[in-house]
Amino acid sequence: MKRRHFLQFSGSVLATLGFSQLDVQQRALRYASAIAQSTPRKLALLIGINTYQDQPLLGCVTDVNLQKELLINRFGFNSKDILTVTDNQGTRANILSAFEEHLIKQAKPGDVVVFHFSGHGSRVKDPDKDTPDNLNSTLVPVDYSQTSQNNVVQDIMGHTLFLLMKAIQTENLTVVLDSCHSGGATRGNYRVRSRAGGSQLQAISAEKEYQEQWLKRLNLSPSDFIEQRRKGVAKGVAIASARRNELAADAPFSDFHAGAFTYVMTQYLWQQTGSETFAKVIPNVARTTTQLSSQEQKPEYEIKPGSDNDRQPVYFIKEQTPPAEAVILKVERERVQIWLGGLNPQSLAAFDRNAVFAILDPQNRYKGQVQLESRNGLIGQGKLIGTAQSGTLLQENVRGIPTNVSLRIALDSSLGNDAAAATQILQANKRIEIVPLQQGEVHYILGRITQAYRQELQQKQVTDIPNINSIGLFSAGLDVIPSSFGAAGESVADALNRLQSKLKSLLASHIVKLALNTNSSRLNVTASMNREGQNEMLASTFTVRGIASSAIPSNRPSQNSATPSIPANSRQLPLGTSVQFRITNNEATKIYVSVLAIDSAGEMSVLFPNNWTATDDIMQLNSGQTLLLPDPSKDNFSLVTQKPKGVTEILIIASKAPLRKALSALRSIASQGQLDRGPIALNQPTEAIDNLLDDLNEGTRGK
Repeated sequence: MKRRHFLQFSGSVLATLGFSQLDVQQRALRYASAIAQSTPRKLALLIGINTYQDQPLLGCVTDVNLQKELLINRFGFNSKDILTVTDNQGTRANILSAFEEHLIKQAKPGDVVVFHFSGHGSRVKDPDKDTPDNLNSTLVPVDYSQTSQNNVVQDIMGHTLFLLMKAIQTENLTVVLDSCHSGGATRGNYRVRSRAGGSQLQAISAEKEYQEQWLKRLNLSPSDFIEQRRKGVAKGVAIASARRNELAADAPFSDFHAGAFTYVMTQYLWQQTGSETFAKVIPNVARTTTQLSSQEQKPEYEIKPGSDNDRQPVYFIKEQTPPAEAVILKVERERVQIWLGGLNPQSLAAFDRNAVFAILDPQNRYKGQVQLESRNGLIGQGKLIGTAQSGTLLQENVRGIPTNVSLRIALDSSLGNDAAAATQILQANKRIEIVPLQQGEVHYILGRITQAYRQELQQKQVTDIPNINSIGLFSAGLDVIPSSFGAAGESVADALNRLQSKLKSLLASHIVKLALNTNSSRLNVTASMNREGQNEMLASTFTVRGIASSAIPSNRPSQNSATPSIPANSRQLPLGTSVQFRITNNEATKIYVSVLAIDSAGEMSVLFPNNWTATDDIMQLNSGQTLLLPDPSKDNFSLVTQKPKGVTEILIIASKAPLRKALSALRSIASQGQLDRGPIALNQPTEAIDNLLDDLNEGTRGK
């Protein structure tokens, strides 16, 4: 391990504020004393099915665990009130029975109820023709095909779910469906949570009979049933991981699989600082899910017509605990087992071993540390330093950035016989790892544009589609990476030679994102984005734990954080929009700042520092000082949204330690380009990032 392997996120070391120039997420501060809410009983039914006979999935049981640990440790559910139904238990009969016995028969008015389903979705013929395509969306049980009748399946129809929701006595109902109803078995490196359906399929007769039984119990006429369900959901809030004609990804993360949506949503809720509403949480989770999985997955939610449920806190519960990244599951003397469900998916590689977490008591006071010794999926084993018991929350304190971080590339079948040549060329780069599709986490896919895929992009009205038979890079969800495709018929060797600089930029971007710690940094730094020359604020962000640090007891060591910042609103900006960033140092001492930009094509640039002839430390920002970028009194450039369209990430890196190596390397790049002022493109981005991480490591020594 190099000496920069460990990054300690104390107030004296590092803060990174990650947000997008085209999709900037506003941070909302809701740090206050968490007052326990005297809610009635809280019930949950969590279903996850991987073991489908013909199209098995991999992440649905993980989804159940993600939800279970979240509900127990962040939302105060009693484990005895959470019923899980997984894999072969997930038959049609068992699901319906569990819903009736555990939820309908037990829930009373005012209780809180959560129903979560992870598995395949589908569609069957709808005799009532509620939608233009005359199809009704379904939940697919593990035994859906066990019938002797052709084209008849044992799916649970959306109509049935409506009746079950209506039968629950409480209005505080949340239904989460991490499944979809279109697509194929796979999409790039993801499995798709959909079984092929259509008008040729119909539900078994027992499904219609079951609905008729519930109509009688609810004293609901068939005509009223049709009218009510066409208006919307029966009660509470229903959350879908994808729109009706989109895909839901069953995705690999590090060394485990999970639903892209479920993981993002539960991780987001672990780090909430207050009672976020459905109307704020779901759009934020949707944006992250779309970026993480595919542009073809856009989660959405629906509320009971005429209600204000979108303005209610998620799960209809106000949090009773401080935000956290992890929780202790078991304690055996000095050994502990911990759940790591609050870690950002992009940072998992920094928590394989030797990461350190701060122990918090229910009053958010520091009580010791846990040093991580190993990680298997989201379960960690560690050493306890201090006192703690099961259920104790942990906040990130130290993470380790491996020195052997590589870019994981998969080869698409469209390369055909050229796959062997591509493998040989890519393997010559020690920081690129060739990974087979569908066999682990993949960052990008190398492949060709085929006739079929070009037609698919045209049908989706995608602009700037590459030429047929051109070679380039796709995301793990098979979205085109802008500016990565060359001319039609280009050889694999020429394509990879052309892509060398882009692959380096993508690797550098991956490495620096391992260090992003907005949610755990205690540096008091704020940033905003405005229209240049105007007072209109487009978005803002800040480190909530840094801002809240003044409220932390003085006996608590400075390296431990308070509360994380959480993304809230964002907006898309039209091409040609000029923007200005404002970064303020609210610390009592000076800090050192660098600002990086990563566009949608993966190219990395340095926006600040940008005065390459100055002799002083141009990265320094004094206490109370605000940096304007660009500064109209000093800078001769503008920051303008431009092609390629997509998300441009602006990474603001702040440290109390000088960034000397990084500054020296940047000055050398500017000198080679004979540049006196202005942003610079990083031709060797991995070297620049290595220097930056070395600087940050120097700042952690002795602290």
